[in-house]
Amino acid sequence: MSALPLDIWLNAPLGESATRTAELRALGVDGVFTFEGPNDVFLPLALAATVPDAAIMTNVAMAFPRSPMHLAHTAYDLHRLSGGRFRLGLGSQIRPHIERRYGTTWSEPVERMRDTVRAVRAILRAWQDGTQLDYRGRFWQHTLMTPQFDPGPNPHGLPPILVGALGPRMTEMAAATADGLLVMPFNTERHFRERTLPAVARGRGERPFEIIVEAIVAMGDSEAEIEQARRAVRNLLAFYGSTPSYRPVLDVEGWGELQPELNTLSKQGRWREMAGLIDDAMVDALAVSGTPGQCADIIRKRFGDSASRVCAYFPGYSPGDHAVAELSAGLNRS
Repeated sequence: MSALPLDIWLNAPLGESATRTAELRALGVDGVFTFEGPNDVFLPLALAATVPDAAIMTNVAMAFPRSPMHLAHTAYDLHRLSGGRFRLGLGSQIRPHIERRYGTTWSEPVERMRDTVRAVRAILRAWQDGTQLDYRGRFWQHTLMTPQFDPGPNPHGLPPILVGALGPRMTEMAAATADGLLVMPFNTERHFRERTLPAVARGRGERPFEIIVEAIVAMGDSEAEIEQARRAVRNLLAFYGSTPSYRPVLDVEGWGELQPELNTLSKQGRWREMAGLIDDAMVDALAVSGTPGQCADIIRKRFGDSASRVCAYFPGYSPGDHAVAELSAGLNRS
């Protein structure tokens, strides 16, 4: 089995983004990623881009609230700044957040994402090839690019565009349209193999395509540390499981009836009770748990024959740097 490069969530104050990225590289970590949380998704990567040899990635940036022109400019600049080490990961989010948090339009998410990916790529190609910009899609039209706003060819080529997906339609669309798939962290090996990989096969054909998985990891050096991490992971799994769009993962494992129960409790703010419904079998299937070496072995067994990289997510706790180094070493061995 080949090495599996490791990316770690860049969880640091903005001003310390470059320092933390350099520390992670020194531990053997291959790159860092950001996601849409309480802070901007792109600004930390502008600082991390200055660290030599560190891959940088959004996993994910919300696509629908942003114009493809804004996405193209940001992706171009980060790709150039990093020396060709940036991946633009896009996600759709869910309707309440798109409409009520971002205050923008939600409709036909699969087709809207397809159009967004194509529009961003058309803009980037117009800059790279010096051709006239003439993109006319269902949701986006980009037909004007004057020399004053054209950055010209990127010496590092076009940044890859990846799509975060869970359901079969979005996954198949990503495989047919994007350069890679970001596998959602709320997943099990059975769902990945029975639902995700067949959808990728239907969409990609024979063209090159990157699969990057995100693993929720509960690791420690002792039983006490591992159990503490598992408790933190339970809270996240309960939150994910309360979302209707994640029910198919639970259905595959025979846990589908838990989803509406979690959803009801979430609306009542009964978060502690929600976590209590996530038993050990669910933690073992939906997350990765153990010592750093054990976690590396589980990830390689679960995803190593299909994935090109893995993003590790440590929700609600912070493993020691030595543990991160051991996890990276375990994943990067051939």
